[in-house]
Order: sequence, then C-alpha cells, then structure tokens
Amino acid sequence: MIPLSVLDLSVTTTATPPSAALRNSIDLARHVDRLGYVRYWLAEHHSLPSVASPSPDIMIGQIAAATRHIRVGSGGVMLPNHAPLVVAERFKMLEALFPGRIDLGLGRAPGTDGTTAYALRSRLDRREGDDFLERLHELMLWETREFPAGHPYNNVIAMPDDAPLPPIWLLGSSDYSSELSAQLGMGFGFAHHFANHDAIDAMTTYRAHFTASRWRAQPHAILAVAVVTAETDAEAERLASSMDLNRLRRDRGQFLPLPSPEEA
Repeated sequence: MIPLSVLDLSVTTTATPPSAALRNSIDLARHVDRLGYVRYWLAEHHSLPSVASPSPDIMIGQIAAATRHIRVGSGGVMLPNHAPLVVAERFKMLEALFPGRIDLGLGRAPGTDGTTAYALRSRLDRREGDDFLERLHELMLWETREFPAGHPYNNVIAMPDDAPLPPIWLLGSSDYSSELSAQLGMGFGFAHHFANHDAIDAMTTYRAHFTASRWRAQPHAILAVAVVTAETDAEAERLASSMDLNRLRRDRGQFLPLPSPEEA
C-alpha cells in the first residue's frame, strides 16, 4: 500500500468558523493516527479567510500531544517570514518534546499577499529580493555549528542544544525546489495540488540528481495532491463542487471560506 499522509490547512467553511476548524484538525489527526497514516503536516498561510492556522509550529505541538504514532510537521514553514534562529529553536524544542516524530518542511513563498507579507516582516531586517537560500544556509549552520572562525554567531546557541533539528524537507511547485533538494540532500515535497509544473519531471529530477548528505542518505519525495473521497462517484462529485467554486472565486481574486455543496 502507498504510504498515505495528510496536509491540513485547517480549512474554514461557511458553517465552520476558524476556531472550530482548528479543533477539527486535532480531531482529524487523532482519526488518521488510528488508521495508520504516516504523517500529518500543517500549512502556514496568513490573512486568508479560508485557512484558520497561520502558525504550524503551534499546531504541531498540539497535534503531536494528542496523537501517539503519526509524524507531525510543517507543510510548511514559510522561511522568508521567520528568522532562521527562531525556526531552529522552535523545531529543536518540538523534537525534544516528541523525539523522532517531527518533520520540518520549508517553503520559499510568503504564504500570503504582498501587504500581509510586509506586515509580517516590517520589524525584521528586510533585504531586497529572494533571500531564501541565505536563510536556509543560516538555518543549516545553526545545526552544524560551522560558522566561520570569529563569526559572532559562534557564541549563540540554539536551545535545546541536545535535540537535533528534525528531518528537513524542501517544498515546491517547480523544478527549482526539486533541484535544490537534490543538491542539498534533503527530502522533497511537491505541491501538485496547485502546481503548473509537471509532477513527474519534478520527482524524477529530484531522484536522478540526489546527493547523499548529513541530512539524508537516500532520496525521499512526497507528492501532495487534492483528493475528495465518498462512498460513490456521484457523492464525491457533489462534495467536490465546493472546491470547484472555491477555485473559481480565487481565480477572480475572491478569498472566502469554503462554500457548502448546496451553495456551489
């Protein structure tokens, strides 16, 4: 059987307010843990009426505490929104509390619109352009402690220092992330549920060019797809009408809670 996992956005609907959506995520995680699912990942989105959770690290702690076996992680932390040291500290702390059950998935996008992204970073040291690689390199250095001699960060410790960073996964929807994941020897997650790039190309490129590293000895890729399930095809199509209308609205710039099948 293909190993199955869940990528959860804590979706709000016209009948489910954000606070209830967060509690639903914990209930769903308990359910799939009992079913033997492998992973439960939480996304980071900001200022979206359809997504309740902007803080995957907080939800990871809640869900890991409420489950027994399933791995819990981020799908993902949007690294441009956070200082690498903060990410290192929070995920080392989660790994210390739930050893062997935490995943750290990282994304390049802000997970929101430009104005909200500015608000998230307005009190930080902002740099022009895409600084994802710089932030990723610094995050890796907090674990390897290979800062250059005399670097001031050599005197800074990411606590708890006896807990390692959990396995790192680079997330993406193009060939860039697949190539970078392979080059660095990290896990790779492809966002087929919204990507325009060919999934087969991304997955095979990653496997063909993977280089073993201290992060991972063998390639491991995850494919994220949007799935609607029901007892019959007709019922699945009825339920899917909610997603169809939601996608149409988003294409028109309308970001609203997920509508009911009746409304769709």
